[in-house]
Amino acid sequence: MDSAKRRTKGNRMTTIITVCDTCNYAPDQKTQDDKTGGEILAAHVEKQAEGTGLEVRRVSCLMGCERHCNVAIQGAGKLSYVLGKFTPDAESAAAIVEYAARHSDSETGQVPFKQWPRGVKGHFVARIPSL
Repeated sequence: MDSAKRRTKGNRMTTIITVCDTCNYAPDQKTQDDKTGGEILAAHVEKQAEGTGLEVRRVSCLMGCERHCNVAIQGAGKLSYVLGKFTPDAESAAAIVEYAARHSDSETGQVPFKQWPRGVKGHFVARIPSL
């Protein structure tokens, strides 16, 4: 099955959470227990996203190095978002996955502010128009 069909949810594409696995653990600390902050956050996001229909992928570098623990939320034909400065923990991952689920449910990818999980507020870096 091709990747587009695997990501189909009903008749629309699902949301993909892309996690930078090379991000620092903190602004002044690359690793914790020999893992980057991005690796730790990615593992938490993957666990939180299990069974949700969301796809999680890891990439090496989203070029947001002045921040740590960066993610991108994307879906075909929808607005995309880049978020950063997360603490690499289960609480941040839960907020990212909750926001991504709402992004997936939105026809345009836009989620009303009042529906944003508290854990993503203040973490938005960019909104990218759909192609």
